[in-house]
Amino acid sequence: MIHYLFKRLLMLIPLMVGITLITFTVVHLAPGEPVEMQMAMNPKVGKEARERLRKFYGLDRPLQEQYFTWVGRLARLDLGRSFSTDNRPVRDKITERLPITLSLNIIALVLEFGLAVPIGILAATHRDTLLDKGITVFVFVGFAVPTFWLALLLMYLFGVKLNWLPISGLHTLGSDSYGSIRYIGDMARHLCMPILVASFGSLAGLSRYMRSSMLNVIGQDYITTARAKGLSERVVIYKHALRNALLPLITQAGLAIPGLIGGSVIFETIYAIPGMGQLFYQAVMSRDYPVVMGIVIIGALLTLIGNLVADICYAVADPRIREGRGVQ
Repeated sequence: MIHYLFKRLLMLIPLMVGITLITFTVVHLAPGEPVEMQMAMNPKVGKEARERLRKFYGLDRPLQEQYFTWVGRLARLDLGRSFSTDNRPVRDKITERLPITLSLNIIALVLEFGLAVPIGILAATHRDTLLDKGITVFVFVGFAVPTFWLALLLMYLFGVKLNWLPISGLHTLGSDSYGSIRYIGDMARHLCMPILVASFGSLAGLSRYMRSSMLNVIGQDYITTARAKGLSERVVIYKHALRNALLPLITQAGLAIPGLIGGSVIFETIYAIPGMGQLFYQAVMSRDYPVVMGIVIIGALLTLIGNLVADICYAVADPRIREGRGVQ
């Protein structure tokens, strides 16, 4: 197991190098420069001022030199300084927004898996019934509905027409004077719509994965044998079948890790939530290269970690994988 883990960790090094190169290249190929974006609203700024600003940001140097300088800082865990007017370290800007995004997405992730598993089991155990067809319709709707459209629809319905929920931010103005219970309740009301939007599409997909996996497992010979022994259907499904049916969801759980910070751009921007998603959107719009590249690198690293966690879980569950024999 240690040899397998060491081999997987070594594979991450060339992957990260490739990711840094692609990230740097794509960001710098995007039209528009930070200097142009900052000076667009001030036509009186002359060419000399623009060149001084480009020199200050290091944009006057060759691209390969800029890349190696950035990678050198990255190796020291230094993400550089933002190109925005505050010129703050990128690490500080990310650190102060990361807890909000992580908290919101972890709640959404727990909700997704907590609902997807029983929904998938119900659909599989009631195959081709009206319940299964209803769940299938829900899944297709979940896949088809764009996240931004759902966010705007919920905002209009619950925030504007019914006035049940706030439509932006994390707190009501002046909520600092509330008591603890009222303060938490106010935050929960603000997070209802963002969490629903964050979990709706993924819930549909995960429930479908769970249904397919459960159908595959309950068709196996050992499930037939368990039923032939006279075990109750509940014991057969939840004790024997569920354990093996959950294995494909390990991969989905691993791939969900980068979504903890990278999947929030749309609803954080729409609902004005001061998290990583909103920071990423603002950085892209202002061509703030260090912030954009910093968030992309963190997302890529989380993707690799998620895949590694999924591989380790599979290796623990199936010895043939860690021994390199594969699954027949």
